[in-house]
Amino acid sequence: MKTVTVSACLSLVLAATLAGCASDSPGDGDTSNDAASPGTGTQITNCGATLTITEPPQRALAMEQNATEILLSLGLADRMIGTSYQTDPVLPELADDYADVPVLADLYPNREAVLDAAPDFVYSTFTSAYGPDAAGARADLAALDIPAYLSRFACEDPATGEAEVDFDGIFAEITEIATIFGVAERGEQLVAEQRARLDAATSSAAGQSSADTDLLWYYSGTATPYVAGSGGLPAAISARLGVTNAYGDADQTWPAGSWEDIAARNPDVIVLADLTRGGDGDSAQSKIDFLRGNPTTAQLDAVKAGRFITVSGSSMDPSVRSVTAVEAVAAGLKELTD
Repeated sequence: MKTVTVSACLSLVLAATLAGCASDSPGDGDTSNDAASPGTGTQITNCGATLTITEPPQRALAMEQNATEILLSLGLADRMIGTSYQTDPVLPELADDYADVPVLADLYPNREAVLDAAPDFVYSTFTSAYGPDAAGARADLAALDIPAYLSRFACEDPATGEAEVDFDGIFAEITEIATIFGVAERGEQLVAEQRARLDAATSSAAGQSSADTDLLWYYSGTATPYVAGSGGLPAAISARLGVTNAYGDADQTWPAGSWEDIAARNPDVIVLADLTRGGDGDSAQSKIDFLRGNPTTAQLDAVKAGRFITVSGSSMDPSVRSVTAVEAVAAGLKELTD
């Protein structure tokens, strides 16, 4: 059996490519989270809350890896007083900058640790970062003059954010963060690079896959497998590459599946999230071992043929790694069909 494990890393694109993509406007038509340009205002609306930002932050705290890597990709390591909740090895090109940022907690820092760090801006891509056992409610931080930003894909009230993940929304968030920090040009360049890579990966997949190709996005768990449903990044990637998400009919973004139902769906390819947290069925290899050892899943066509594609766990959530996941899946599909 042939197992295909494909990973992708961020790479620079030629200056000419950047110039050709710079005309794209990230987030066209979305004004729900627009930031004021530097010097023209001090307030933004973010997930239904008004954040007051009097000047570009100098002591930013990122509550988990995706937020951290967005800030680092914008060259803001010198303005970060803390990070937390690392789920994967940091992107290699960001490792040196990451080493200079204090790690406040293995998971989320609690409210006391957050306040002790004295941030002037807190950034999270998950609602759970603002829970009572973590940083606390955004409104409570705002009352202390600490703007607490939340990704548009994780709003406490979904009606105040994006209904579904898409790449324009990801690029709009990067642009907004760059604007908040007064580094709009860096944001434009990063988005241009990401758009160029996204277009290249999409083009490379043309003719390699079709809507008849079913992908099962397997995130975690063995007793109860958690898979990608509708509305999340895997659904956006599937649509971008012209393939079918095996659980695209599920209402939830990450529904709990069953092996019997997965066997009945019999996906053509299984995309494995490689998680480094050490839980049951977290790593890609542990998933493969389980799938081959379980009598029900061992009979899946994808398992028998070794049709696996591996991506980092954090790249299945909206971030600067999202394009990396597109590249990995596109490359995997190409290798499987060669």
